[in-house]
Amino acid sequence: MKWVGFLATIALIAACFFPWVFIESKNITVTGIQSAGTSFGKPAYFHFVFNFTTRIWAKRVNLLIVALNIGWTARNYFLISACAGGECPEKKVGLYIVVISSVAMMVVALFPKIELQKTE
Repeated sequence: MKWVGFLATIALIAACFFPWVFIESKNITVTGIQSAGTSFGKPAYFHFVFNFTTRIWAKRVNLLIVALNIGWTARNYFLISACAGGECPEKKVGLYIVVISSVAMMVVALFPKIELQKTE
């Protein structure tokens, strides 16, 4: 599961540089890093917060970070792809990769590999 989480993280980071939506009226392609001409800000920067360590407290913190990441993904998906003024932006592959990789990271965080010590 650790490798699935690692690959999902790499996919998420890469997807932040891919096109997310195309706004035809402004002729703008929005990515997670570049969103000039819109009021979206830089929506991908929060996705770059990750935590990989083997301590139990870090697993709990990672669960919190991944849950926030899922919330941020939902926010980006619904905000960036929302129709406004009768125009709906065309969703691109990067937005879907962000959603899929964030869900995969959440699943991996829910099932961490923790070796418990036996007490006698």
